[in-house]
Amino acid sequence: MKPLLFLLAALCLGLPAVAQQKPNVILICADDLGYGDLSCYGATKIHTPNLDRLASTGLRLTNGHSTSATCTPSRYAMMTGQYPWRRKGTRILPGDAALIVPTDKKTLPGVFKQAGYQTAIVGKWHLGLGEKVEKDWNQDIKPGPNEVGFDYSFIFPATADRVPTVFLENHSVVALDAKDPIAVDYKNKVGNDPTGKEHPELLKMKSSPGQGHDNTIVNGIGRIGYMSGGKMARWADEELSYTFLARAQDFISRNRKTPFFLYLALTEPHVPRVPATMFKDKSGLGARGDAILQLDWVVGEVIKELEAQGIAKNTLVIFTSDNGPVLDDGYQDEAVSLLNGHTPAGPLRGGKYSALEGGTRMPFILNWPGKIKPGVSDALLSQVDLLRSLAGLLKQPLLKQEAGDSEDQMRAFLGTDKKGRSELVLQGGALSVTKDGWKYIPANKGAGYDALVGIETGNSEKAQLYNLVSDVAEKDNLAEKYPEKVKELEALLDKIKNKESAHE
Repeated sequence: MKPLLFLLAALCLGLPAVAQQKPNVILICADDLGYGDLSCYGATKIHTPNLDRLASTGLRLTNGHSTSATCTPSRYAMMTGQYPWRRKGTRILPGDAALIVPTDKKTLPGVFKQAGYQTAIVGKWHLGLGEKVEKDWNQDIKPGPNEVGFDYSFIFPATADRVPTVFLENHSVVALDAKDPIAVDYKNKVGNDPTGKEHPELLKMKSSPGQGHDNTIVNGIGRIGYMSGGKMARWADEELSYTFLARAQDFISRNRKTPFFLYLALTEPHVPRVPATMFKDKSGLGARGDAILQLDWVVGEVIKELEAQGIAKNTLVIFTSDNGPVLDDGYQDEAVSLLNGHTPAGPLRGGKYSALEGGTRMPFILNWPGKIKPGVSDALLSQVDLLRSLAGLLKQPLLKQEAGDSEDQMRAFLGTDKKGRSELVLQGGALSVTKDGWKYIPANKGAGYDALVGIETGNSEKAQLYNLVSDVAEKDNLAEKYPEKVKELEALLDKIKNKESAHE
């Protein structure tokens, strides 16, 4: 009788007959977005109203990090709960790489699937496909996202500046014509398509010298790697965000009555920056600024879809970026000359590729109406913690050796714990460790400045020690003043590096 009584009471009170208790979760990851790129993080030359609204009604983290200053390793950490430097082959992958996420271990989407959720990834993958590099792009390609926990997958394989420039839905290339088969090679030219190196007059966006973006031309843009065939399947850069948004909205709509996890991996403001017409020349900061406006709009449209489906209050939205900002990263798009005083990393030194804070300290926003009190938190947190934290929220058990570097920091992600982690290892050009407000970067012989992309690397022949509480810009190296602190953190870094990993 109880279910019937509940149904009658619900109808009389105008309540939904079935109340979904499990929260939906949407993880939105931007690409190369810096700590200072949003107006809610202090930007004054660009306005991001939708993300500002998400932050003002949610929790804005000021000390939230990716594990790494480049994309593949930080995304690997989110999916596995493991520091990426523990496994070989987790550096930036080419577009034809084999899958690096293990299919026999607990993953972030796998935890949700185990809890009875519908799971999907829409957007950039860049974690490899198939069992080996050599693969037939004209047949089903697996293993991939579906084999690591995603029920539905709509992706491009790597990044927008790498071939193949096609969408994959689950295991297959979308709109592939069997009479025009795809071939991909990262060492030798395939087919007769012109390359940026051979025919620069065909480019609508010139490649930066020495950065490798001068291979097969697609949509007037030179890419990394060689590709032939698949003419009908190739996407235009201007349509990427619209396509990903439409797929995300469709997934939300289809699963409005069931709990779901959506990983929406957007491409902005990664190169090549080719925003849709409605955003071109709107930011005053050139194509990179326009791409950030487009990113903000997409986030706003996702929130509108949640509201239209009546599920916004039962959805935890997490927004972050995979690594720090970079301006000159392969194409001459005036990102540097049109900055107009904008500081992509905000008060931080470094950026993408860097061991300094600008490489891994991210915009990090969590919004869950009624569950997260609006505010700002200085808690030390990392994307590697999402797996174990969300597993705890869903009451899904994990063995101690699973997701071995992930910590259950759900209280900090919800804003009730203001401290978060005690210690965190970060990966730029070199590994560094942060503990209780102190950051140690070991001495190394790498160049201190990468002239190719115009970013401080954080490398130095001397050990570096910074008090991030009083010096977030890492201006004052205190290593000589506090040698005992250097020894302490050096020993801690060695201890963490030598820790056994469940994924080895």
